[in-house]
Amino acid sequence: METKAVISALAAIAQESRLAIFRLLVQAGPEGMIASKISEALNIAPSSLSFHLKELNHADMISVKQNGRFMIYAANFTTMNHLLGFLTDNCCGGNPCTPVSTCKPAKASKKTLA
Repeated sequence: METKAVISALAAIAQESRLAIFRLLVQAGPEGMIASKISEALNIAPSSLSFHLKELNHADMISVKQNGRFMIYAANFTTMNHLLGFLTDNCCGGNPCTPVSTCKPAKASKKTLA
C-alpha cells in the first residue's frame, strides 16, 4: 500500500463518527448496511452521515453499491487488511513474531441488512 493511500485511510478513520461507522460496517460484514440503519445505530443525523460516508468511500475504506432504491455501504476489507499490513510490515524489527491475521469475513448471504 502506498504511503498516500495509508495517510488517506488513516485520516478517514481519525474522526470519532467515521471510526464508529467503519467499526459498525466491519461488524456488519460483507452484506453491509443501508444508510438509515447506520444512522439509527449510531444516532448520527442523515446529513452528517452522508458527509462521513463520502469521506470513508473517498479513502476506499468502504464500498457502496446500489440495491434497488437503497445504497448499501460495506467495509472494504481489502483496504483494511492492506492498511494493517502496512502498519505491521516491519513488526519486531523483522524478527519472527506473532503473525498478523487478516480479516476474512464470511461470504455474504443473499439477504442484506436493509
